[in-house]
Amino acid sequence: MFSYYLKLVGQFWQDMRRQKLRTFLTVFGITWGTVAVVLLLSFGVGLQRHSMKMMHGMGANILIFGGNRTSLAYRGLGTGRWIGLREEDAALLRERIPWMEFISPDNNEDVRLTYKRETRMVSVAGVYPGYEEIRSLIPAAGGRFINGMDQELKRRVVFIGNATRDKLFGKGSEAVGKILTINGSPFTVIGVMVEKVQTSSYMSRDEDAAFIPFATYKEMFGAEHVQRLICRATDPLLAPALIKEIYRVLGSRHKFDPEDKEALWMWDTSEGERFMSLFFLGFQAFLGLGGVFTLLVGGIGVANIMYVVVRERRKELGIKAALGATPRTILMQFLIETFLIVAAGGLTGFAISYGVVALFSSPLLAKAQQFIGSPVINPLVAFCAIGVLGLVGFAAGWAPAR
Repeated sequence: MFSYYLKLVGQFWQDMRRQKLRTFLTVFGITWGTVAVVLLLSFGVGLQRHSMKMMHGMGANILIFGGNRTSLAYRGLGTGRWIGLREEDAALLRERIPWMEFISPDNNEDVRLTYKRETRMVSVAGVYPGYEEIRSLIPAAGGRFINGMDQELKRRVVFIGNATRDKLFGKGSEAVGKILTINGSPFTVIGVMVEKVQTSSYMSRDEDAAFIPFATYKEMFGAEHVQRLICRATDPLLAPALIKEIYRVLGSRHKFDPEDKEALWMWDTSEGERFMSLFFLGFQAFLGLGGVFTLLVGGIGVANIMYVVVRERRKELGIKAALGATPRTILMQFLIETFLIVAAGGLTGFAISYGVVALFSSPLLAKAQQFIGSPVINPLVAFCAIGVLGLVGFAAGWAPAR
C-alpha cells in the first residue's frame, strides 16, 4: 500500500513538471488565497481586541447616571422638577438590588495641584474604595488606591494619573509618599496609575486626573448632592434589568414616575460594547468572505490543471480500468494529487502569514499597534482556513476526476 502511494507521488511529480508554469501559477494562487484568508481574519481579530481594550480603558460594562429634570407628572407633582441624588441613594440601591456588583458616588472638581514650584489644573474626583476595579485604575508597583480606612477617617490622601505625576514630579519620577497640595491643602500621594489606553471619558482622562476619598471630598468642597453614580451589574446581561431597578428604586424615593426616562440621565457603556461586538462580527465575516473568494479563484486554477492532467492520461486511465481499477480508486488518485497541490500552496501561505503576523507583533512596529492592535492567528482562524482549503481541494479534484 505504501509503495502504491509512493508511485502516486512520483506520477504527480512528473505531471507537475510537464506543466511547470501552470503549476507555479496555481500554487501561487492557493498561497495568495491562504495568506488573504489568514491575514484578513488575523488583523480583524487583532483590531477587535485592540478596540475592546481601548473601550475598557474607562471600565468594562459600567453604568453611569445622575439626576435630571422630570418630564412626566407623578401623583400630583408637575414636570420639570430637578431630581438631586445624594450619597444615601448609593447605599439604598446597593441594598435593594442584589445583582449590583458595586456602586460609588463620583463627584469631580477642577483644582490646583501644586508640588514645590509646579502647579497644574487637574480634575479631582471623590470616590469610594473599590472604584479602581470597575474603572481599570491599576496602581503602579509600590502604590495603592484609596481603601476603607482612608474613607472612614477622611484621610488627606490622593491617587494620581501617570500624566499628572509626570507633569508635577517629572516623567517616571517616584511620587508615592510625597506631599502635594490641592487648592493649598496638603495631601499625601498613595499611588500612581499604570499607563493605559483610554478612548472614552466623562470628565477628564484618567491619566490627567486625581482621586481622593469621597468623605474627604465632601468635607473639602461641601458637596450636598452627588454629580453622578457609577455602578456595574454582576453580569453584563443583567444591565437592562439593573437600569429598570434603578428607575424603580429611585422613583419611589424621589417621587418620580419609574417610566420617566428623563428623570435620570444614563450612560450604559455595555450598549457600546454590544454594538462593537456585532460590528466586528460583521466585519470579520466581510474580511473572511473576501479571503475565501480569493482562495476560490486559486481553486479554479487547481481544477484547470487537473482537467489537463486527466486529458493527458486518458489512455493510462483506460488501461487501469481494463485491469480492474474501480472508479473509486481512480477518483482517489486524483483527489490525492489535488490535495498535494493545495497542501503545498496552503503550507506556504501559512508560513508567510505567520511571518507577517510575527513582524507586526514585534516591538519594531509598536506605533502601528497603537492604532490597529497586534494581529492574532487564533485556532478559529487556522481552522477556518484549513476548512476552506479542504473544500477547495475536494471540489477541484472531484470535478475533473468524474
